[in-house]
Amino acid sequence: MSFLQKMFGAGGKDKGMPTTGQAIQKLRETEEMLIKKQEFLEKKIDQELDIAKKNGTKNKRVAIQALKRKKRYEKQLQQIDGTISTIEMQREALEGANTNTAVLQTMGDAAKALKAAHQHMDVDKVHDMMDDIAEQQEVAREISEAISNPVAFGQDIDEDELERELEELEQEELDNELLNVPAAAALPSVPTVEPIAKVPSRSVPARPSRAKAEEDDDDMKELAAWAS
Repeated sequence: MSFLQKMFGAGGKDKGMPTTGQAIQKLRETEEMLIKKQEFLEKKIDQELDIAKKNGTKNKRVAIQALKRKKRYEKQLQQIDGTISTIEMQREALEGANTNTAVLQTMGDAAKALKAAHQHMDVDKVHDMMDDIAEQQEVAREISEAISNPVAFGQDIDEDELERELEELEQEELDNELLNVPAAAALPSVPTVEPIAKVPSRSVPARPSRAKAEEDDDDMKELAAWAS
């Protein structure tokens, strides 16, 4: 029974088409089985070679039979090597196909989901909707400007007249402030000086007059003359 029959079933019975994953698993199992058989044949070849060496001079017939079996094992080993290479390539191809299948399946699901999301959308309708949004934004901007502009309130008032009236009020207020400033506050206050206490004056005796002095001098001279 070939490995393909083992993998897909023997006797021609239709068991259904295997999936990619199932086929890859079967190929791996077959590859492992062939590798074990390859190792077995290598050991048999070494054993037959040893037999031929031991009986080369003692028993020529046994040595020749051992070499014949060795040749058969080598031929089987060669076939197995080729089969393993074929299985490896097929397994790698299936693994690549399996990967591509998974990728395509994912992309297909994504495409279906995208189509379902866009099934109620139309490009022209989207453009029309965006134009409507832009138009409504422009209307909202114009409404905001209209509300912020005091069209119905005091539009007939002269701004220059208001400025002059404000200047007059400011000047009037300044004049009132200047008139209400106290006069005393204009000059610095002079410190009050306490009066100095009056010192009582002492009486000075009046000096005698000159005539009185001369008279006294004459009396003194006369008295001195009398005394002498």
